[in-house]
Amino acid sequence: MLQLKVNGQQYTLDIDPDTPLLWALRDHLNLCGTKYSCGIGLCGSCTVHVDERAERACLVTVAEVSGKAITTIEGLAPDSEPVQQAWEALQVPQCGYCQPGMIMASVALLREKPQPTDADIDAAITNICRCGTYNRVRQAIHAAAKKSGADHA
Repeated sequence: MLQLKVNGQQYTLDIDPDTPLLWALRDHLNLCGTKYSCGIGLCGSCTVHVDERAERACLVTVAEVSGKAITTIEGLAPDSEPVQQAWEALQVPQCGYCQPGMIMASVALLREKPQPTDADIDAAITNICRCGTYNRVRQAIHAAAKKSGADHA
């Protein structure tokens, strides 16, 4: 039995400790906002926060994150709203499949660097978008940073 704290709730799961977190979230907890795509940590569609750091859920096992705070796209706090609002205002998504992971990575970046440069964004947001919305992603991150800065001023 493994203990997982996901989106502020405690869960006890009877699963193999080597199960990737991605499958625990999707198959056992019905949290399907975390997407499966490549399965090898390259695309970032499965990005979640583990103790507030962006992690690829397909690469970490439930044993590795047991006892840590896990946040999925479904559990983002209200302080992440500037990112989501910027995503909507700038019409970032096209197909939308990668967007939960992109948003999770962006929120983690802004938590670490509230006013990131383009270079910071390029270094931190390694998620793959097949639709090529990278310019809009960058614009949305800058817009969210401005809004967050204005909210805290």
